[in-house]
Amino acid sequence: MYSQESISGRRRGRPEPTAETLSGLACLVCATDYRAASAPEAVVVSHRDGRPLLACRGTCARMAGGSVDGLDETPLPLDERVRRHQDAAHRDAPHEDARHQGDPS
Repeated sequence: MYSQESISGRRRGRPEPTAETLSGLACLVCATDYRAASAPEAVVVSHRDGRPLLACRGTCARMAGGSVDGLDETPLPLDERVRRHQDAAHRDAPHEDARHQGDPS
């Protein structure tokens, strides 16, 4: 098992979460893509900007939140997380008319 010191060091050295991680599609610690059929069970380990962050049950959850089972909270179903991620990506993408504003051609 990992020591508390090594877990704390891992937390400090972690890069900013990706869009997939923030959408609950990838593990906060190991970046496993939960859309893969062989992906382990995801558990909620913390929140950021009001959104749950997920990690693989077990070592990743312990490294991210201190408990192998995460928080006592059920994550949204995967298909709902995927839909919300796609909606956010579509909303954040530049629109066709915005790209051509000011372009005389």
